[in-house]
Amino acid sequence: MLTGTLVNTGSVLAGSVIGLFLGNLLPERLRDTVMNGLGLCTLFIGITGMLGGENPLIIIISVAAGAVIGELLDLDGHLNRFAERLERKFQKSSGKTSLAEGFVTASLVFCVGAMTIVGALNDGLTGNHEMLFTKAALDFVSSMIFASSLGIGVLMAAVSVLVLEGGIACLASLVAPVLQQNASTIPEMTVVGSVLIMGLGINLLGIAKLKVMNYIPAIFLPILLCQFM
Repeated sequence: MLTGTLVNTGSVLAGSVIGLFLGNLLPERLRDTVMNGLGLCTLFIGITGMLGGENPLIIIISVAAGAVIGELLDLDGHLNRFAERLERKFQKSSGKTSLAEGFVTASLVFCVGAMTIVGALNDGLTGNHEMLFTKAALDFVSSMIFASSLGIGVLMAAVSVLVLEGGIACLASLVAPVLQQNASTIPEMTVVGSVLIMGLGINLLGIAKLKVMNYIPAIFLPILLCQFM
């Protein structure tokens, strides 16, 4: 059941290790240019993923309510403090970028989106690993580039991939009846996730500093809202 998840996790680990070695060879100016390019690509992924929704009201309510939940739980703060404790343990900083930033940024890129949700559901419900295998190839390349610029925090993001995708796959059989009742549930979850990906792209470009992690609960709210709207 977890074959796709394990392959995806391994691809992030392998790509991150290669990227860490490349980071010592690449000049800082080149890494900054690559990061700006990744920011633009992330915006593109977010924008294209936002086009599949059918009910804008579900998206608005999900993002607004999810932001309230995430802020009250202080998800961004908890995640950053956890990453900072890891950083102090390793006693290593990745140039201008902290381990915390690398961990949070990479975790969002690898864990938020249509391929993560649908791929993990397929992994758990049908044993079809094709989508997660495709995602693994994409994440392998992305993790190399991210790790060369953001450092060892990207390597730690493999844990996020394992926990989230593995958790969704394991719980898929429990939520399957709910998801199958309304065909629009997964598309609406995808659109919300794409909104967060767009916010991440804005962060990568330095336009703003959004606490994207505090919006994570919004991804799951369409499961409830689609039953009534």
